[in-house]
Amino acid sequence: MVPDVRLPRVVARAALIAVLALVVVPGAVGSRIPSARTAIDPSAFQLVGVGRSWTAMTTPQLDSAGLSAGHLEPDAFLGEPQAATAMDGASRPTVNLPRITPIVQATWHLDNNISWYGPGFYGNAGACGLVPGGIQADTIGVAHRTLPCGTRVTFRYNGRTVTTIVIDRGPYVAGRIWDMTHGLCAALGHCFTGGGVYYRIG
Repeated sequence: MVPDVRLPRVVARAALIAVLALVVVPGAVGSRIPSARTAIDPSAFQLVGVGRSWTAMTTPQLDSAGLSAGHLEPDAFLGEPQAATAMDGASRPTVNLPRITPIVQATWHLDNNISWYGPGFYGNAGACGLVPGGIQADTIGVAHRTLPCGTRVTFRYNGRTVTTIVIDRGPYVAGRIWDMTHGLCAALGHCFTGGGVYYRIG
């Protein structure tokens, strides 16, 4: 017959769990029983002087002769003068204000695919007809597909800025917005197809 060895193991495990429970779950830290309320003895305190004498101070009243014409009395009501006039039944005064014109600031846009044209179009007046004698190598202008002819456009590249107008239609290559004349690309120093040119309209 084999003796039953499970009972001592169960007892040992239960004892271990009890010991761990005492270690893992300690009592509240710093807790103590509150002391009974007692009266404070006034004789335990001593009066201490600061070695200074104090004088009473009052705020002087303001001189009424020094008040401004627009002063308010302490019990006065502060209101809008025009609102008071309207409450009395009188009409409000008419104020003529200057017309305010909004200022629209033209912003710079970057063109990474600007091109130029010229040699095959020299002598041509362009779609707008704004160049007497036709477009030449030194003509400064720009072509755009939809902007009205004569629209002012400013271009900036590598420290140079040139303002010109729309004088022709184009470019007719997909993805391109502007076609500069040879005079414009020479003035900007950008006579190649590519990017880095900033523009603003107006």
